[in-house]
Amino acid sequence: MPRLARVDLANEVYHVINRANGRLTIFRTKEDYQLFEKLISEAKELTGMSIIAYTIMPNHWHFVLSPKNDGDMGIFMHRLSNSHTRNYHVQTKTIGTGHLYQGRYKSFLVDNDSYLLSLIKYVERNPVRAKLSERCEDWRWGSSWRRVSGTQEEQKLLDDSPTPIPDAYSQWVNTPEKEEEISLIRTSINKGVPYGRDAWVDTMIANHHLESTKRCSGRPRKM
Repeated sequence: MPRLARVDLANEVYHVINRANGRLTIFRTKEDYQLFEKLISEAKELTGMSIIAYTIMPNHWHFVLSPKNDGDMGIFMHRLSNSHTRNYHVQTKTIGTGHLYQGRYKSFLVDNDSYLLSLIKYVERNPVRAKLSERCEDWRWGSSWRRVSGTQEEQKLLDDSPTPIPDAYSQWVNTPEKEEEISLIRTSINKGVPYGRDAWVDTMIANHHLESTKRCSGRPRKM
């Protein structure tokens, strides 16, 4: 099947994910994570990318991004992925041994309101679901920790969500999602389709020439 055209438009929200080649563990030490966060900051400075949420896991990562200009996401991801790959191979003395990532990053359009909030929670709860931490904000390498424990300077990496995050943030993010919500988001990832309301998904498919047989919609609970 041919690849779907990548959508890279300003002021849309995207769920972006990539995994290490062969699910290799590429973040092992504090320095590994710190380097990647430094590269995120540099890529943000280059493009002005709005970073709504992110989580770095041992062998993959998730972002919730909103570009300010058409094409910015491609620039941001190219800078981040290439810089990380070069640094990784230099540090591990594995230059010339092959690809670090399993392929190009995957990105999926995301609706607003409850859908966006469900995605933010899904991304920030990754370490809890993987049993790497008991609470989302305890995982040092993601936006949840920055929201709760980060200094003012550290919190500058994050941007406001178009749909405001609940005031009782810690209670909200640490309340487990319903299985239906997780299933819908994973369907978006596995099928490479937008995540949102039926009518919105139809519009995205029509506007961006996505395959109409591929859908990912549902009705998350109100937040």
